[in-house]
Amino acid sequence: MAILKMTHISKAFGGSQALSDISFSVGEGEIHALLGENGAGKSTLMNILTGVIPADSGTIEFMGKTYPNPTIRQMEKAGIAFVHQELNVINDLSVVDNIFLCREIRGKFGLIDKKKQFAEAEKLFRELGVNMDPGKMVSELKTGEKQLLEICRALYMNAKLLILDEPTTALSNDEIAHMFGILRQLKAKGTSFIFISHKMPEIFEIADRYTVLRNGTFISSGDIKDTNAHAITSDMVGAQYVDQEVYKPRELGEPVVTLKDFSGPGFRNVDLTVRKGEIVAFTGLAGCGASELMQAMFGALTPEGGSIRVHGKEMHGSIVSFMKNGVAMLAANRKENSVVPDMSILENFYLAEQQISKGRKPFISKRAEKQRYDTQKENMRIKAGSMHDNITSLSGGNQQKVFLGRWLNIGADLLLFDNPTQGVDVGAKEEIYRLILGFAESGKTVIINTLEIPEVQKVADRCIVFYEGRIVKEFAHSEVNEHDVMLYSTNAAELNG
Repeated sequence: MAILKMTHISKAFGGSQALSDISFSVGEGEIHALLGENGAGKSTLMNILTGVIPADSGTIEFMGKTYPNPTIRQMEKAGIAFVHQELNVINDLSVVDNIFLCREIRGKFGLIDKKKQFAEAEKLFRELGVNMDPGKMVSELKTGEKQLLEICRALYMNAKLLILDEPTTALSNDEIAHMFGILRQLKAKGTSFIFISHKMPEIFEIADRYTVLRNGTFISSGDIKDTNAHAITSDMVGAQYVDQEVYKPRELGEPVVTLKDFSGPGFRNVDLTVRKGEIVAFTGLAGCGASELMQAMFGALTPEGGSIRVHGKEMHGSIVSFMKNGVAMLAANRKENSVVPDMSILENFYLAEQQISKGRKPFISKRAEKQRYDTQKENMRIKAGSMHDNITSLSGGNQQKVFLGRWLNIGADLLLFDNPTQGVDVGAKEEIYRLILGFAESGKTVIINTLEIPEVQKVADRCIVFYEGRIVKEFAHSEVNEHDVMLYSTNAAELNG
């Protein structure tokens, strides 16, 4: 039985048709994967469902009731909750205060009954099998715990349908397994989910049905068991990007960065040399130390031993000193580490240049920055309106391109990319891969950290596998395969050997 029916939904913004005659339904106790590239219309459709924006035409029926012009409040009250990719928890409040924010339990004289709230939160966590202290500050939680907190908060509101937007982007394998266990438990009780993700293995593990949108139009829908990843990817992007090989070998130059017995928080005794024009991929399980190593190579973490040399110069000090020596880093988790949400696209673009030129160039030449931005926009095919629009108006893939341009703007030639395609769609990923290969062709040195082995196969000359903070294996491009990389990532090779 369908809990949700959206029929013949259309929406235009100005002269642009965002959705054209979309029909979409979700069954009771069903996990429905909503798929498509960034810009396919997924967010617009969900914003219409949750009352954020009105549809131009079409009908919405939820739990047997029709909503001609739904509002946010109406849909929340009806039992629809949206857990966004960019978490909406408040770090400066406790766990229990986040759950009851704007719906506090009050006792005599209108005072908040904190004891009862605490007890209700503990009861909720017990029912869901969530191990979380209601009194803990949210700022002390891991990303996975914050994601679960969002879900718990929605369930306390008696949500019957949860929309999960890229819920696993920043989670470890164990955290994903825990979350999926909770989703299955809730599904068995009749809760429905709309699951938005670009990760095919997860879709086939957790979803019952799927719907694919492309360019604002309906492409396909059906049972997950009746399809495969290749077919869905073809529906999402057309035949344009499916199974395309992008890797190209190239001649390498002199050493650019050399690590000797390099140790720090989360990694130890790393010896590594990377040459001009080379692309090296770090990989391993989440928490393997590769991300921390990359941060130390940018001055964001303080090393505890060993040395790092860039162009033969031993490096110490702050991020700015690394930047001045041509080192750039695209950090993981765009929202927290790259996006300045109150600034425009142009302002986000020139931030790095202004940081390293403080004192020498105290004034910003908007005209010069505009010219540089226009050049990078064309080179990287950034899809954006006015450069004065807010950075948050762009899709995840186009935001990443702006941040790539931010570093190219300072002439950086050692590029450290931590999970560079996190939360971007298939087409945008392929464009980023081509950009990375283009950087290497032009003589720049690129190191990426990624958990996705197909990504390694697309771009890397070498793959360095980490386990518990140390390098355990190196693969040449031709040797990289999921099975062998996983053997070393999990330490199974050593156990078997």
